[in-house]
Amino acid sequence: MNNEERIIEKLLEHDEKIAQLVTREEFSVFKNDMMNGQDQMIKILTRLDDERIFTVEWVKKIEKDVEQQREEINRIKLQLKVA
Repeated sequence: MNNEERIIEKLLEHDEKIAQLVTREEFSVFKNDMMNGQDQMIKILTRLDDERIFTVEWVKKIEKDVEQQREEINRIKLQLKVA
C-alpha cells in the first residue's frame, strides 16, 4: 500500500467518524431534554420537602393531643378511683 492509498483510507475512516459525531442541534435537544427532566425532579423534591415539613408539624400536634388526652384519662381514673 502506498502513501496515497493510506491517506485515502485514513480520510475514509475520518469521514465515518465525523458522520457519527453529534451535531450542535442534536446536542442542544439532548441538553434541553436533560434540563427539563432535572427541572421536574427539582419540583418533585421541593414538593416532598414541603410535605415533610407539614407532616412533622402535624405529628407534633397529634402527639400533643395524645398527651393531653392521656393526662385527662389519668385525672378521670383518679376521680373514679380506678388507678
